[in-house]
Amino acid sequence: MPDETPEQSDAEAPAAADPLDAAAGAEPEPEPEPEPEPDPRHVELLARLDTALGDAVIEHADALGNLVVRVRNDAWGRFAEVAKSDLECDFLSFVSGIDWSPAPKEGGDDGGSDTSSPVQPSEMTFGVAGSAGRFQVFAHVQSTARLWGLTVKVDVDEADPAVASWVPVYPGADWHERETWEMYGVRFDGHPKLRHIYLPAEFEGHPLRKDFPLLARVVKPWPGLVDVEAMPEEPTSGEEPAAITAESGAEATSSGGGGE
Repeated sequence: MPDETPEQSDAEAPAAADPLDAAAGAEPEPEPEPEPEPDPRHVELLARLDTALGDAVIEHADALGNLVVRVRNDAWGRFAEVAKSDLECDFLSFVSGIDWSPAPKEGGDDGGSDTSSPVQPSEMTFGVAGSAGRFQVFAHVQSTARLWGLTVKVDVDEADPAVASWVPVYPGADWHERETWEMYGVRFDGHPKLRHIYLPAEFEGHPLRKDFPLLARVVKPWPGLVDVEAMPEEPTSGEEPAAITAESGAEATSSGGGGE
């Protein structure tokens, strides 16, 4: 057999990998962040809701430490009773509405000139605990004894937005429901008397809906708007103001009564 020289043997042998190079090239896998511990107050509230309402609770989530629950439309009135009795929430903070549709952009703006931060969405997006459509009603209740609270949401139909009134359970809901009805057009069945708070009875539309035309006062005059005539001494456009003379001043004083 031919003799193998040492040089040939070394060349044919594979080079051994340097363990230091391998260790330097390998990046350690990031450790998964531990799941946050659930708030014991939220656990207690959800357990009580499950006992009282069962599958009427559609979804729930945590929003910056605040429990948000979405319930079926037919359980909205029942939820008020459960909140006051089973959850011991004796204080109603507010009732209001949500319009999840994107705000219309005038002049065909594609969002490139939107200076808001963050840029407003161009498609319908929903918040915590989801939504079945464009409109929702939400409320926040709290317990002054237990020091806990939660926000509850309910879906309302876009064509006929309606939900049960909370006034029989929380009398303070009266004003909030009237405002929501006026601004969003949501009807609260069982409310003692839905009537306007801010707007005249002849007002058309609901100002907090995203599709409310902001130029309505140009297209159609605001109800009750009257033309105000200019004062006699005010010049018309393109006319110099009249000089005030001693004679005209005396005449104005005599006609005006001189303050007596």
